[in-house]
Amino acid sequence: MRLTILGGGGFRVPLVYRALLADPERTITEVVLHDVDAGRLDAIGRVLAALGSLPVRTTTDLTEALTGAAFVFSAIRVGGLRGRVVDERVALAAGVLGQETVGAGGIAYGLRSVPESLRIAALTAEVAPDAWLINFTNPAGLVTEAMSGLLGDRVIGICDSPTGLVDRVLRALGADPGEVRIDYAGLNHLGWLYGVHDAAGRDLLPGLLADDKLLETIEEGRLFGNLRELGAVPNEYLHYYYDPAGTFEALRSAPRTRGAFLLEQQERCYHDIASREPLQAWRDAWREREATYMSENRSLTGAGEREQDESRPAGYEGVALAVMRALARDEPATLILNVRNRGTLSILDDDAVVEVPCRVDARGAVPLPVAPLPGHAVELVRAVKTTDRLILSAVATGSRDAAVRAMAAHPLVGDAELGARLVDAYRAELPELAYLA
Repeated sequence: MRLTILGGGGFRVPLVYRALLADPERTITEVVLHDVDAGRLDAIGRVLAALGSLPVRTTTDLTEALTGAAFVFSAIRVGGLRGRVVDERVALAAGVLGQETVGAGGIAYGLRSVPESLRIAALTAEVAPDAWLINFTNPAGLVTEAMSGLLGDRVIGICDSPTGLVDRVLRALGADPGEVRIDYAGLNHLGWLYGVHDAAGRDLLPGLLADDKLLETIEEGRLFGNLRELGAVPNEYLHYYYDPAGTFEALRSAPRTRGAFLLEQQERCYHDIASREPLQAWRDAWREREATYMSENRSLTGAGEREQDESRPAGYEGVALAVMRALARDEPATLILNVRNRGTLSILDDDAVVEVPCRVDARGAVPLPVAPLPGHAVELVRAVKTTDRLILSAVATGSRDAAVRAMAAHPLVGDAELGARLVDAYRAELPELAYLA
């Protein structure tokens, strides 16, 4: 069974490959890596060769890569990390947050990601109509919604943030994942865990929220303030919304943006892969990357160092493997995924892609019932989904005005004049946005 990874020269591909090797049934028997950068493909191929013996083939031809695939992982970055640097720098210069998937930077990224993702979806439908496409490309919820218009429910978006959050909370509660039902819902990078129900129907979460010492044992408890008032544990990305001024100042005063750090680190890493032992060069860079993740937010709140326990459940690659096993082997699994709403959240229409617990088996991923979102989350989810829809409209029509409205609709921008300045600044630096007229 063949897996094709788009963005196959990407830094995190070895994590996926390592997860495939750890699968005792070897659900995947062949891997095809596709990338537009042959040099990166070669470097990552060296790392994979040092990891194991699962057959790997590389190509820069997209049609060749997709043809015959059973699964397609889309993990592309249109514009590369240099595009991310622009996303962040332009936003900060305008006085707003510019994180990769949040606010102005996320909108600029989405305006680049969606057109190419639609091209990939159309080609997949043509040459691999029976393939399941698992989307890693950010902004993951937005891109999954765009692709679902062509691929329907055969596209599933994944993210490891909800899985990690739930894992930390259940460990703190001493709860068995197989014995509880959770209420987690929202959009990608905009979700909340607001219920942990045991077999007797009791909600265990209020006990955690009332225990300050226990909350200190999880990253989110240290990152956010009084979670008792929220009645929920927010996804870590909500820190950008809950303290935008403080986070903006922390990012502006940092020696460089996250994108600039990653650009320098990855250029160094790919050089090191070619000049010394490939696997160790990659591992050193990966550990550095993980240790510095959201460092400004954690420094601002005194949250301390990021938890790095390589014995815990894997990140997005572990979620992806679980999805593939469920689909290919008809092994039912419950996972938090990005799928079409289908009435799960009454505040959004059925076609809106949401991030919720799903049951996955050979038939696909079906959202499970969850309690209504907490009241404080409703307007934020609606506002960000409105932004998503305006981005999709801008892509479909090539309309600069729709892109400006997307900026203005987002809670972290919220002004049409500022939105226009941002769109024009991004268009001036990002050739991929030349289609906006």
